[in-house]
Amino acid sequence: MTRSKQRSLGAKLALAGTPFLLLALLATAATLWVSWQLDGGAAAVNEAGRMRMQTYRLALTLSTGQPAELPELVQKFESSLAVLRHGDPERPLFVPWDDTVQARFALIERDWQSFRPLLVSGVAQAGLRAHTIRFVEHIDSFVMGIEAHISRWTAILHLLQTSMMVLVVLGAVVMLYVGQSLVLEPVGQLKQAIEKILGGDFAARVNHDSSDEFGTLAAGFNDMAAHLQSMYRHLEAKVAEKTAELEEKRERLENLYQVTTLVSRATSLDELAQGFAHNIMHIAHADGVTLRWSDQANQRYLMLAAHGLPAEMVDAEHCIHRGDCDCGAAPGTAGLRVIPIHALGDARERLCGKAGFETLVTVPVRLHERLMGEVDLFFHAKVTPSGAERSLFEALTSHLASAMENLRLNALEMEAAVAQERNLLARELHDSIAQSLAFLKIQVQLMRDALAAGDREAMARVLEEIDAGVRESYGDVRELLLHFRTRTNTEDIETALTTTLHKFELQSGLKAHLQVQGHGLPLAPDLQIQVLHIVQEALSNVRKHARASQVWLDVQQQPEWRFEVRDDGSGFDSEAGIDDSHVGLRIMSERAERIGARLDVISTPGAGTSVVLTLPAHLVAASVPPAALSPAPPLEHAPS
Repeated sequence: MTRSKQRSLGAKLALAGTPFLLLALLATAATLWVSWQLDGGAAAVNEAGRMRMQTYRLALTLSTGQPAELPELVQKFESSLAVLRHGDPERPLFVPWDDTVQARFALIERDWQSFRPLLVSGVAQAGLRAHTIRFVEHIDSFVMGIEAHISRWTAILHLLQTSMMVLVVLGAVVMLYVGQSLVLEPVGQLKQAIEKILGGDFAARVNHDSSDEFGTLAAGFNDMAAHLQSMYRHLEAKVAEKTAELEEKRERLENLYQVTTLVSRATSLDELAQGFAHNIMHIAHADGVTLRWSDQANQRYLMLAAHGLPAEMVDAEHCIHRGDCDCGAAPGTAGLRVIPIHALGDARERLCGKAGFETLVTVPVRLHERLMGEVDLFFHAKVTPSGAERSLFEALTSHLASAMENLRLNALEMEAAVAQERNLLARELHDSIAQSLAFLKIQVQLMRDALAAGDREAMARVLEEIDAGVRESYGDVRELLLHFRTRTNTEDIETALTTTLHKFELQSGLKAHLQVQGHGLPLAPDLQIQVLHIVQEALSNVRKHARASQVWLDVQQQPEWRFEVRDDGSGFDSEAGIDDSHVGLRIMSERAERIGARLDVISTPGAGTSVVLTLPAHLVAASVPPAALSPAPPLEHAPS
């Protein structure tokens, strides 16, 4: 196939304008040549007119008798003849020769040959006038011949000028047409196509059948429009795909939110198992589901919840051993398994197959790489979960494992709290009532000895001791009950201290005063409890031994927490140290040592006693919870 020669836009415009340019140049050259001919003919006419004047001057000079000027005049006339014959190289002067002009010029030369002797003789002869008139007529005839030529050249010049005007108009029309067809029309089509593209019509194209720059531009535009159209179509598909992905992710997040809400609100194992089984069955669009929990050795799987399964299947598989069924994954199983029930080729009868299920999907429940159970999803159709669904199922089972582990940890925490409370009660009984009971046991033995000896005085003394011990034990029991009913506040210990002082007043009948200064970091609940027990023990010692009339409790929060219990009682010698008889002081010292605080006892016989508990700043900062760091108003003086 022969490919046509491609021409550029510049070549086409040059081809359209070159003929008119050449014609214009040719017409211009012809006009210049004709103008040159007209200039030469006009100069010849002018020179012939000078010859006529010279002839009259020669005749006049001869007739007036001035022969001296004749040679010079003759010389000038002959020079004019020579110029007319041969032309003038210094200016455009030439005679447009033709036969008529040539004959008339030859006649002038013959007349000059006959007229010149008359002038040379210098004598006026008869007939000179007639000869001069005839000679001048021949010159006029010569001039008329030249003028006829000039008239024809002038007509030719007018024709050339008219032709040039026609060429200019025709060239302008042709160039406008060529510009319209080669430039303006393609630009207009391109503009319309661009407007359509901007309007959303990506099917817009530019018709091009030329091989110039506009053809190349149109082809490039069509390729670009096709690419945009393809991208737009792909974009719609991508938008639809991304929309579907976002919808799938939204559904996954909603499902995760539902399960998260369930695991956060569930308070029992049965509630959690039943709710999770119901949710995952709805999420997976399964026809049946079971939630099985494994023992520590992963040998048995206990069914915690089931939905959509026949009753006989639930009863038969309530507890299965590993290997008895397709359910129950081995500890080494990596992840989710898809089991085609009817394609296994096993001769054993499967209850799930009898129930009409086609596919079984097992999802192991793992916590920190430890297998804790599995979720079994049953489908009546052949199902293959996608990668996103696999990830969702594994995330849901991970939430389930964390929730069940939290339930276990909460139960252990409750057990630990109960055990701690029992230990605290046992310690309180040992430190207070047990001491009194031991004292009573000794007194009972002394009573037996006095009874055996018949010593009434000793019996009376022992009975007084027993009565005092019983009253003290009764007081300890009431005080202990009051202490265990006192609760602290996580942000402010002042309320618990006020309650403690009020109970102390009711129990002892003594006046108690509370004074709180400064504002510091709040105490953690466990630290508050220990501080409160130390304060209560100090108040108990005041009630038992001080014989005071008033008690003061001063609390200072800055620069460190400081609790001081002081009284106006009998006091004792604190420099002698704390021996085994001071049980309350020993109990307070042990509590302060356990929490890392400092306990100082200052007492003087007859001047009262002061018990000071100081909590280091680092101890308070390390124990305070973050939620308790919000600003609180400063505490002022608070009466008991």
